[in-house]
Amino acid sequence: MADRSRRPRRVRATSLSKRRRGAAMVAVMAAALAVGCSLPASGVPARGSDDAVQQGMDRLVHKDKYPAALAATVGRDGRARNYTSGVADLKTGAKVPVDGQVRAGSNTKTFTAAVVLQLVGEGEVALDALIEKYLPNLVRGEGIDGRRITVRQLLQHTSGLPEYSDAIGDLTGKARHTYLQPRTLLHAALAHKALFAPGTSWSYSNTNYLLAGLLVEKVTGRPLAEQITHRIIQRIGLRHTYFPGAGDERIREAHPQSYFAAKPGAPLENITEMDPSWGWAAGQVISTPSELNRFFAALFGGKLLKPAQLVQMRTTVPAEGLGPGARYGLGVTSTPLSCGGLMWGHGGDIPGYKTRPGVTDDGRAVTIAVTANQAPTKQGPADVKALLDTALCKK
Repeated sequence: MADRSRRPRRVRATSLSKRRRGAAMVAVMAAALAVGCSLPASGVPARGSDDAVQQGMDRLVHKDKYPAALAATVGRDGRARNYTSGVADLKTGAKVPVDGQVRAGSNTKTFTAAVVLQLVGEGEVALDALIEKYLPNLVRGEGIDGRRITVRQLLQHTSGLPEYSDAIGDLTGKARHTYLQPRTLLHAALAHKALFAPGTSWSYSNTNYLLAGLLVEKVTGRPLAEQITHRIIQRIGLRHTYFPGAGDERIREAHPQSYFAAKPGAPLENITEMDPSWGWAAGQVISTPSELNRFFAALFGGKLLKPAQLVQMRTTVPAEGLGPGARYGLGVTSTPLSCGGLMWGHGGDIPGYKTRPGVTDDGRAVTIAVTANQAPTKQGPADVKALLDTALCKK
């Protein structure tokens, strides 16, 4: 799902899985179906002890205590490689499936934004039109008015809309298996006051992407999942990426189990099976590391958007809270690399999985996934981020 994290000075980072500031999130048990895997044609495994990426992967497992880590890279030479470390199942010790499926969390926002921008390119949506034009009388609340919020502001998190995950309660016990409709989530958010006037600041809010998803459905007259599937997934041949259907709690293909710790050092609990409906347009997609690479490479390579809309997507604002120099465009982030240039991507946290993709304009790509979004150690998230930079900058 989409996830949420701390909010320094009204700023929200790319995680919706941290349910409340300063509070522990979900701690629940769920069994999941473990399935076998075969080596995909998209890359070869890289296990050399002198490989900096493999060393980083092993550090995530042995030092940071993530149960498993998966990665897919495309280097400067254009060669695709896959990496794994750890175990897929803490109970059985099963091997980590190469390029296994994971819940992609907030990377879903980039899929949703791409569909909206396709509709802009088709003349069906205007970026600077008010959301009221497409969803009349829907966006109302204390300091909230759809007659003042543009489509662009939704996609760029400058709308001031409050976060719906603050309002829906902890996903514990049966609640984790509860189907939640998008409008139920939206109404929960609108019960809270606006964070700021539209266009005056930046704050990451999954509520923006609920409205983006509803916009897609209103304009096309078709379900969001269908639009993402037809316009993106099938168009670029992602065979292991999908938008789960209503009630679909399992991950369909080979995947590592996912885990949650209530706090660093707490016991890890298996939470692989869940209803991801509360993520919807903000966080419901399931994919693999190599296919997230392929998606972001295709997106920034101009295969999904017309040039004018790609320019709009890449037009960014400062995104305080996402890291030094981080900026947010329309459903994408840019981050400076230690070796120069920018890494483009997004990132996603959902209970049990953390995924971090990044691509460069010259064709390098990397996606790292770990099987606990709430890090078992405090250093874990920083080490995941550092490994992205290492993988993209190595010669």
